[in-house]
Amino acid sequence: MTKNFGRWLLACTGIGCLIGLPFLPLKTQKVVAAHTEDGSVRIPLIDLDPACKAPSAELQADLAGIAQTIDGTAGIAVRRVGCSWVAGERLDRFFPQQSVSKLWVTLAALDAVDRQQARLEEAVTIGRDDLTLFNQPLRAAVLERGQIQVPIARLIYDAITHSDNTANDSLLRRVGGPDRIRQMLKEKGIGGVRFGPGERLLQSGIAGMTWNPEYSLGRNFDQARAKLPMAERQAALAKYIADPIDGATPSGMTQALSMLASEQLLSPAATRYALDTLAMTHSGPRRLKGGKPPEWKIYHKTGTGQILGPVSTGYNDVGILEAPDGARYAVAVMIGETRSPIPDRMAMMQGVTAAVTRHHDRTLGLGGGAITTAR
Repeated sequence: MTKNFGRWLLACTGIGCLIGLPFLPLKTQKVVAAHTEDGSVRIPLIDLDPACKAPSAELQADLAGIAQTIDGTAGIAVRRVGCSWVAGERLDRFFPQQSVSKLWVTLAALDAVDRQQARLEEAVTIGRDDLTLFNQPLRAAVLERGQIQVPIARLIYDAITHSDNTANDSLLRRVGGPDRIRQMLKEKGIGGVRFGPGERLLQSGIAGMTWNPEYSLGRNFDQARAKLPMAERQAALAKYIADPIDGATPSGMTQALSMLASEQLLSPAATRYALDTLAMTHSGPRRLKGGKPPEWKIYHKTGTGQILGPVSTGYNDVGILEAPDGARYAVAVMIGETRSPIPDRMAMMQGVTAAVTRHHDRTLGLGGGAITTAR
């Protein structure tokens, strides 16, 4: 089955791809979690890796310093996969996920494959009424043909690697909508993660607008948004940042990534498929990935929110860093709002990656001093 997953990953990269691969069902691994009366999740944290060591004081100091290098509010979390410890800043604050949330839709789709409720080669119909807004490379084909058929494998690829909003929302519709994602998060024992209403309603609400299908065409959304009174836009954005409907905590995010990497969320084959797809992410090459030593690997997903005047929101990168010796670290850098220019934000994220790699070297006795990150 791993081989078949791999063939889909390499072959299904075009809208018209047709691959008659045999489909073999996978078994789902379940996670036991305790649910409190208010619906929140408490997962017992235990060390699964015999190599677990508490994070060094230097790592925590590095992360605390890095978080202060931008003008804005940043949350950072780092945890070694298989270990109970977590280090960082603003670990339990909810930050906007934006396109990071595409990860949960992909996991839900792969979980459906594991449960024999979906097939990678299964085609999903996408028409004009299914178009979204902002980044949606599939839109051109839909407008040209009126309707297209796209395999689930292609939707996963486009949603993760190119952050295509229409691909993601079409996949979301196929797996059962936002309620199914929320149910999956609960079933898998993933805490500290919310899921919003889908791209169209989410982005409209952030701008203080009500969704209109016309917004999916051209620059209609941007033009309608620009006509709103500035006070309304500022109020809507401030409300969203303060309590994001699609929010996640850095701690919760890294716990979920750790669970993914240790095959607690999906079958081994589906886990490999998810990680291989995340490794091909095109966006954010100078975020976390930009600070990675050549011999390290990264599996990641970025997110970028709306901009209002000098304020940028939801500027994120989360993923799994893999050392040459196979050790893995779940990392989340989430910026709620900032006035810092993009190069400063990217430098901050690269600093986090450098902090992780140097921490790993210290645990191996390879040295590595304190990290300084220039603004």
